[in-house]
Amino acid sequence: MSARVAIVCLLALMAAGCDRQSAAPGQANTADTNTASPDEATAPAATTAQVGVDRSHAGEAAPSTPFKGPDGKPTTLAAFKGKPVLVNLWATWCGPCIAELPTLEALAKRGTVRVAAISQDTQGADKVPVFLKAHGAPSLTPYVDDQMALSLGWNANLPTTVLFDSAGKEVWRWKGGNDWAGADAAKLIAEAK
Repeated sequence: MSARVAIVCLLALMAAGCDRQSAAPGQANTADTNTASPDEATAPAATTAQVGVDRSHAGEAAPSTPFKGPDGKPTTLAAFKGKPVLVNLWATWCGPCIAELPTLEALAKRGTVRVAAISQDTQGADKVPVFLKAHGAPSLTPYVDDQMALSLGWNANLPTTVLFDSAGKEVWRWKGGNDWAGADAAKLIAEAK
């Protein structure tokens, strides 16, 4: 008799697991949106231990990785050779990136160094100029690396900012957000020749 009870219980459990009246839940398609979840929008991109100057790549040549210029055509960091350039990797969904955009704008307006703010957004390169304008950086040139090749090649969290000298050699990397219009940043940028 206990074998019959066990079989009945097993069949009851199997029947309870079957719900033919409900459709399988669909998976959300977020590929069409360019919005961050609440935790992405507020979470720091790098931990406190990772924020700051990294000089371990000093002297390395700028990569030849292509990204899109404002005209949508491929370009590389070699196009900036001849004058120091501050390359900032950022994204529209990155809170610390957005916070430092106005300071990059102020730095670019000073003219002491060229600023190349390269978006790592994979969707909608046409949204980047509008986003820059709306977030206090209307005069920054809208470069887009929609393959995220630079950030992947540098194994970089966002934001990451890299200073190259006039010969195209890396001076340092800054991991995390920064006030690029401040006195401390000016001292760092002065290291490029």
